[in-house]
Amino acid sequence: MSVKSSISLTDPQDAFARSLVSKGQFSSVSAVIQQSLELLRQKTESDDLENAALRELLSSRQKGTFVSCSEMDTRLDAMIERKKRQYRVER
Repeated sequence: MSVKSSISLTDPQDAFARSLVSKGQFSSVSAVIQQSLELLRQKTESDDLENAALRELLSSRQKGTFVSCSEMDTRLDAMIERKKRQYRVER
């Protein structure tokens, strides 16, 4: 089903859409706009899913255990020492 709608484009937007039609990539400016809106819809849905996944990850991380700053310093120092030995790095 199609719905007729009146829209306004800037001169550069109109020129770009018409250039796509003249190159044969689209049958009409309307087809360019339809494809553009479909891509925007897909991007919006993808962004929404990504944001939901990030919120879920943050929520699960907040419910987990935390390491104190001093414990993290100890772990980092130990990791650095292991890497120095592994790659034979002198101090």
